Amino acid sequence: MSAVSNPATVEDCLRVGTGFTQGDLNWLTELFATLDARLASFHADATEIEISVKDRDARGQKVTLECWIGGRDKIVTTSSEEELHAAVMDCRDDLRRRLNDSKNKQEPRHNRHLREVPQLAPEALEPEAVEPQA
Repeated sequence: MSAVSNPATVEDCLRVGTGFTQGDLNWLTELFATLDARLASFHADATEIEISVKDRDARGQKVTLECWIGGRDKIVTTSSEEELHAAVMDCRDDLRRRLNDSKNKQEPRHNRHLREVPQLAPEALEPEAVEPQA
């Protein structure tokens, strides 16, 4: 794996949406810190994460976590857990699984087009006959 010059981190990429305040950003960043290892292989400039909640602290609240990484499909995770902390953790864990799945799909083992290596013709492998000089 090649090193990324500006690796993505939760602190750099996470923003709060509807239902959360900037004051919530600190504890959300702490809860999501375990994602830093997974995000490190992506460029910070091409990575965004947004969390929002609908009907916060009410029955039927819904937490949505969206992740955009350049060159990949958008990842959306949701949770309808009644407790906010549990819902946020559920979304975080689902995002980690989906990031792992996305990363694995990009590896040659899971992508035939990346795995295939053009084969040389047998005659190209044999050394050319050199005629002796007189």
